[in-house]
Amino acid sequence: MAAARAGGGGGKPGPSQRAGPGRCRPPPHRPLGPRLPVRVPPSPPPFCVCVCAAVCVPAGGAPSRPQPSEMAPQVLGRALVTAKWLSEAVRAGRVGANLRILDASWYPPQERNARQEFKEGHIPGASFFDIEECRDQSSPYDFMLPSESHFADYVGRLGVSNDTHVVVYDGDKLGTFYAPRAWWMFRAFGHKEVSVLNGGFKNWVKEGHPVTAEVSQPTPAVFKARLNPILLKTFEEMIQNVGSLRFQVVDSRPEGRFRGTELDQGLESGHIPGAVNIPFHSFLTETGHEKSIEEIQQIFREKNVDLSKPLTATCRKGVTACHIALAAYLCGKRDVAVYDGSWSEWFHRAPPRYKVSELKRNKA
Repeated sequence: MAAARAGGGGGKPGPSQRAGPGRCRPPPHRPLGPRLPVRVPPSPPPFCVCVCAAVCVPAGGAPSRPQPSEMAPQVLGRALVTAKWLSEAVRAGRVGANLRILDASWYPPQERNARQEFKEGHIPGASFFDIEECRDQSSPYDFMLPSESHFADYVGRLGVSNDTHVVVYDGDKLGTFYAPRAWWMFRAFGHKEVSVLNGGFKNWVKEGHPVTAEVSQPTPAVFKARLNPILLKTFEEMIQNVGSLRFQVVDSRPEGRFRGTELDQGLESGHIPGAVNIPFHSFLTETGHEKSIEEIQQIFREKNVDLSKPLTATCRKGVTACHIALAAYLCGKRDVAVYDGSWSEWFHRAPPRYKVSELKRNKA
């Protein structure tokens, strides 16, 4: 990232040459206080955002803050919205300056054309969020965060202001793949009101909600971006952490790539010393929806990841790592950082002793 981080280094080819898929300042952090009782309203509010069938939070309200050790099934902000809620918003004509829908799909060029598919069919009122354009194009690594001014200008042209509720989705066959990256980007640049469409476009279509080929022309808006460094980790910080272990590291890649037993899109694979592996799809159901908060908590517990302590997510190119950030957010942890360069940068810059690989160990 040109303005927000030190340069990358290394000879990694750009996105147009890669072989496979990869892949807003949050509210000020306040110390967690004593656990407060949860107040249940006598009847459901007329407008709510659901994470799963059992969890709803008023769109304008804030749940009681859980203790980090318990992480009660409550949602901090609107991290997820259901297709039902979004379809009602679309039918009610609420898409506009206060609500913007962004399709953040990306696919390997040799497999699918995300922009062309968007033109052929998308959620009414949606605009295309091009992750190829909204990145640091001077970096040798894929999808690195752009500068504050670049991001502000780009999303402003999509009609997003600092007061806009943004809903992101993608059309991946898994249900959700790139949308959490867009969600995290908005949060990294200080935007609070951003949500992921639970289940993605796949389930939107499956449930029979409207699709259109009409391209909307949003009125440009003014967006002021301010990078929140708490949500971003640099190569230098990751190197320091190998010795200091100041924060936990969770790697969201498939197990074989984490262990170093299979190639990682053309790169020798392996992982950062001390990292724990939780493949990102572990948090998704067979239908492509996010698992329940209780299931997500159990996944973290089984890997001995303590959500009350600092945590950084990594992957191949900073995309699926954002699934870790989203999953932890749903459990009440809002400050998970993402190592933007991830394995793409680590492979090219880290010394050999800092690349843990079972394949190399077995050969030795």
